[in-house]
Amino acid sequence: GVRALYYQGLDWQGKPTRVFAWYGVPDHPAGTKLPAMVLVHGGAGTAFAAWVRLWNQRGYAAIAMDVCGSIPVKATTGNGYQRSEYGGPPCFDASFKQVDWPVTDQWTYQAVADVILANSLLRSFPEVDAKRIGLTGISWGGYLTAIIGSVDNRFRFAAPVYGCGYLGEDSYWVPSFQRLGPDISGKWLKLWDPSVYLGQAKMPFLWVDGTNDQFYPFDSLQKSYKLPKGPRTLSFHVRMSHGYTLGEPPEEIHAFADHYLKSGPPLADVHEPKTKGQVVVIKYKAKSPIEKGVLNYTTDSGVWLNRKWNSTPAELKGNNTVQAQLPPGVTAYYVDLVDPKGLIVSSDLQIPGH
Repeated sequence: GVRALYYQGLDWQGKPTRVFAWYGVPDHPAGTKLPAMVLVHGGAGTAFAAWVRLWNQRGYAAIAMDVCGSIPVKATTGNGYQRSEYGGPPCFDASFKQVDWPVTDQWTYQAVADVILANSLLRSFPEVDAKRIGLTGISWGGYLTAIIGSVDNRFRFAAPVYGCGYLGEDSYWVPSFQRLGPDISGKWLKLWDPSVYLGQAKMPFLWVDGTNDQFYPFDSLQKSYKLPKGPRTLSFHVRMSHGYTLGEPPEEIHAFADHYLKSGPPLADVHEPKTKGQVVVIKYKAKSPIEKGVLNYTTDSGVWLNRKWNSTPAELKGNNTVQAQLPPGVTAYYVDLVDPKGLIVSSDLQIPGH
């Protein structure tokens, strides 16, 4: 139900490149204009046909491209990939050592361009509504999504999963930066850390992540999601594992897309938490009823990956208010609002004393 294609990428080291992609559309009446999604894979990944089909089943045209100059080996199952003869620069971690190359030859520049070109390609198809195209990416794809949503304002929204900025502070890659030394790592971060670009973003962002992500720590995510100028929605999941099987299907992304691309109901709008002593109070607006509130908190300090998180019911009050009692010794917390479909919208992460 999907088709393979190449499209022209940027020249790399003076040579032309081609970007491999899967593209699919759902059944639709002739002449209908469809909403569409651009899907950006992360590390140990490639263009995934199954991801395209997932969005086709939801009523969207979709394109998933390989941003590492590779092609799938077992395309129908999404397992494995190999370098294409038309590929560009080595990607992800290899990009740290490319920092002295011409900027336009470096992986992040080329990968961002690959996705922007995919957006342009979608807009050329007669079945796609150019005003209704969304963007989502997982892990390194979430990293790219944060940058792309900041520099290509043609997208209607951006939904990074796991990925964020401030990679030089306490991310998984800090040891790599330390080995490179302050000059090289500092140059890379000034060029390619999403925090450099997110302040330019004006489109709506949905940030999806887990409390204990091993690659993109929770405090870096907090600093990142506060940078864009547009509306933000947060959906945090306690101890959510890192990977495609959990990063592709969250229904919060589907609902977010339906709102901005199909005029569906919005996810809840959660206001900044306010504390009165040990009581946290949150106001919200919601078109769909909120079924329950949950306070998620940790009393641990140190590495975010190793912190234990606890969950306890929060009390739904009248007038679109939820409140909860903070246990002694809380070092970080947030509150989830859950609707009857199980969709989770989270409050801002609170780190007392910061």
